[in-house]
Amino acid sequence: MRSAALYLIGFAALAGPAAAGTAGDPDADPAFHRIDFWVGHWKVYDAATGRLEGTNHIEKILRGCAVVENWTEADGSSEGRSLFYYNPANGKWRQVWVTSAGAAKEKEMIEPPAPGAVRFMGEIALRGNRTILDRTTLQPLPDGRVRQTIEVSRDRGATWKTSYDAFYVRDPDHP
Repeated sequence: MRSAALYLIGFAALAGPAAAGTAGDPDADPAFHRIDFWVGHWKVYDAATGRLEGTNHIEKILRGCAVVENWTEADGSSEGRSLFYYNPANGKWRQVWVTSAGAAKEKEMIEPPAPGAVRFMGEIALRGNRTILDRTTLQPLPDGRVRQTIEVSRDRGATWKTSYDAFYVRDPDHP
């Protein structure tokens, strides 16, 4: 425990006043609220079939400095967790995603495709020293739903194929 405290003190000293917590309240900085529209309890439905895919609970943690995603497949067979965090030093949000099957990916926020939307993109390492690009778009809709589209590119972004398309509907059992 002592080594963790010393690490944090050292990190704060190297990173400067913002990391040490003296720069102000993250809640007052609009950048920390960029993905607030996604916070809540959701039922997630396949966009094409309307079939229930799973549930997702997204919550802000650490005084609003990070967001945690808690995904569960509809049949309970697998789970996934994301940690989203905002880095004030470079002005970018990042995502780290891990599943109960051991899969993982990391993405960084890039230019959104539409006003109000957010988009994250990253590289996924495959066997045989290959990689693919993976990008996720979250689009808040006027009716309160959120559309999530995940796309992959095997040709460094020249073309994209949708691998997942779903609607998030607020769960009435968790207002």
